[in-house]
Parts: sequence; structure tokens; C-alpha cells
Amino acid sequence: MKTLLSKRLAPLAIALALGLAGMGSAGAQSCLDNRQIQEAVSSGQIMSLAAVLAGAGIDGSAEILNVAVCDEGGGLVYVIGLLTATGEAQNLVLDAQ
Repeated sequence: MKTLLSKRLAPLAIALALGLAGMGSAGAQSCLDNRQIQEAVSSGQIMSLAAVLAGAGIDGSAEILNVAVCDEGGGLVYVIGLLTATGEAQNLVLDAQ
């Protein structure tokens, strides 16, 4: 069963990743790398991913597929691809500050 589910989710995860990657180039967004994200969280420049998700009321059972932190109009946002407990894929853009 897990293998069948994994086979079904793999194309979805790829599509979400490509969609998020396309957002960065189409919207001329500048995104932080992993080190910059860690430094921004440590310095208090942005909230942690867990705090942002909790603040948005995202269920802890949602599976995070990918995360980016990008500059959008002078403010930093989390761009998140996730899979809900019901199997629904979502792309979210949430304020990081």
C-alpha cells in the first residue's frame, strides 16, 4: 500500500516543486538559501516555519513537500508546498515576518 501511495504522490511532489520553482523565476523573486534561512530565523528576522504554520492554522499532520523563503515586494514570505492529511496538495505563500 505504501509503495502504491508513494508512486501516486511522486508525480504530485514533482509538479509542486516545478510549480514553486516557476514562481521564483516568473515573479522575479529572490529566494534565500538554506544557510540564509537559518540565519534569518536565528536572528529573529523571520519566524520559524513551525511558528508560521501554526499561526496559519495548518494541521501538524500536513506533509511538507518543499519550502522556500523569498523576497516578495520587499517582504520575506514562505513559499510552501504541502500535502494535507486528506491528500490535497496546496501551495501556500505565508508572511515570514
